[in-house]
Amino acid sequence: MIEATFIRRTAAVQTLIDLTQGAPVSAVLLAVIVAVSLIGLYGIPAWIERNLLRPYWLVRRSEYATLVTSGFIHADIAHLLFNGFTLWAFAFPLERTLGSGRFLLLYTAGLLVSSFGTWLKHREDPDYRSLGASGAILAVLFASIVYFPTNAIYILPIPVPIPAPLFAVAYLAYTVYASRQARGRINHDAHLSGALTGLAFVAATDPQAVARAIRAMFG
Repeated sequence: MIEATFIRRTAAVQTLIDLTQGAPVSAVLLAVIVAVSLIGLYGIPAWIERNLLRPYWLVRRSEYATLVTSGFIHADIAHLLFNGFTLWAFAFPLERTLGSGRFLLLYTAGLLVSSFGTWLKHREDPDYRSLGASGAILAVLFASIVYFPTNAIYILPIPVPIPAPLFAVAYLAYTVYASRQARGRINHDAHLSGALTGLAFVAATDPQAVARAIRAMFG
């Protein structure tokens, strides 16, 4: 019985790996983020309120789980679509390059470091709340650029390819600007720490990749 169960689970994992062409963690993360966000937005709005990251109350009310759960909910469809697109565009090829274990470690580090940075900055503000996967996704995005510095992406309706490093810098610049303009629930403050986590992760685990990226971008 135990052996048969193990064989079925192994076969299921292999099927997921095959279907995602070697990026099962990215596929599961994307599916869970989309599902949880849609349920929160249209089915159970209380999910969103319950899982917001509230730095002031994190220790006072032991809301430690929100360091993670806040990264699986989104403020609206536009927020979800942008994060989902970025994850889809960059996570799948990066996971195939890093391997699923290292990719999961990178994503987890980006999520936790960005959430911790948010807590550190806003821990004395009882009104501050945030949500979104952007911190973890920025870690993926900037790590991806180290490995694929010459890649480009298309974003409708822009008719020309956008170099991935330019997209990353523009994304980060916008989020830094947005964090200074508004106090909405989208966690713009987490983006910079997420981006730096992605760069630090690659530098620590594969310094040769950083050297190759610098040569590719600057000759």
